[in-house]
Amino acid sequence: MKVETLTRWAATIVLSCSLASFASASSGDKKDKPKPPAVQVVDSGSFGIFVKGQRVATETFRIEQENGNSVIKSQLKETDGADSVNQKSELQISAKGELLRYEWSQTTGSSLSVFPDNDFLKERIITSAGAKPVEQPFLLPSTSPILDNNFFIQREVLAWKYLAVAPCNDQNGKRHCETADFGTLVPQARSSISVRMELVGKEKVSIRGTEHELLRLDLHGEGFDWNLWLDEHDQFKLMRVAIPADNTEVVRD
Repeated sequence: MKVETLTRWAATIVLSCSLASFASASSGDKKDKPKPPAVQVVDSGSFGIFVKGQRVATETFRIEQENGNSVIKSQLKETDGADSVNQKSELQISAKGELLRYEWSQTTGSSLSVFPDNDFLKERIITSAGAKPVEQPFLLPSTSPILDNNFFIQREVLAWKYLAVAPCNDQNGKRHCETADFGTLVPQARSSISVRMELVGKEKVSIRGTEHELLRLDLHGEGFDWNLWLDEHDQFKLMRVAIPADNTEVVRD
């Protein structure tokens, strides 16, 4: 796939209106009662999260588009123990890539939300069921990516954004992209962090005993280095994540 094709596709996912919504709205003009815009499923599935080779959790996710807006839903379930803590999140992004709202909650009763407040972002935290909300402002624009703890599908969305905005070109049949820096928000940690993403190139990676040629991106931040592999032949879906320092591997089921 050419660089310009990749850029257009990635931008369509998180930064522009979906063709499905446009087609639905156009066809509705011909009827007395137009149908509601169709929901386009961009990606869905699950990730297995492994620490030292042992599965410790499963993240189930779904990315939808409607009226140009993207909704990224995720649920995290631990595999051990009847009293394990489950988490869920929902990230809503406008057609221009701006945050509309982010919600997170877990079975212990704590929850939080992030939303635009004038030109910046604000987080509202509830530490337990019945507790009084606490608010914290962040001097981040509404286009700042959300990279919350434990939700790897949000890293896929960041990778798509990087591929959409990073200057790229083809050199001798190989894709080259400049690195890009992003100011991001980690709501559960109540902190903002700066991350850098770069394209490494194509690599052959073994997933469940089968070799795949995937596109590798590296994600760097203060105190961490992650490796991400995307399948450019299957809509640039995130297939594998390696966190060497934590002996952690994330694999699409």
